[in-house]
Amino acid sequence: MKEILYKTKFLNLMSAKRENAGDWVYAHRPNAKDIAVIVPILHKKDGDYTIFLITKRPPITEEYGEKFCIEFPAGLVGDEDENETTKDALNKELLEETGYIADGIKILVKNLTSSAGLTSETSTLALAHIYDLEKKRIPTDDGGIIVERKEIPINKIDEFLAKAQNDGHFVSAQTLSGLYFIKKG
Repeated sequence: MKEILYKTKFLNLMSAKRENAGDWVYAHRPNAKDIAVIVPILHKKDGDYTIFLITKRPPITEEYGEKFCIEFPAGLVGDEDENETTKDALNKELLEETGYIADGIKILVKNLTSSAGLTSETSTLALAHIYDLEKKRIPTDDGGIIVERKEIPINKIDEFLAKAQNDGHFVSAQTLSGLYFIKKG
């Protein structure tokens, strides 16, 4: 049995009533049925690249100061259209956040959690292959969350992330999951 303790448009604080144990309090997104996370692979003449988003997330900046998150493109599924599918959201978010159109998308993992003791949020992780780089469009404005987009050669990912971490920045759990599949080939 669950109870809403605090309700907002985008986030609820919930309590799971447990028999013979204390209540479990967790976060829940009432306006989304999933998170679509895209691992973009750009196939360029000089090799394969991926795109990292450098983001400024209020929970991180409030707790840790002017630090950034390293993320793959992602977005809520069904937040604007309840009939939106995860596949629709994967394509939409890739285009909105990078300007690229996927030539093919393969779902890698469903029901990926980042902190199952804290939130009921789940993600679907997908690989997007982009061969036709000429189709690129201008990414949409996301309200200032995305600070920068970085196209990094696959063979330079470790260096890029090591520098970001040395500079005190954060890497999302979904991004680390996506890197597993890039490394796996």
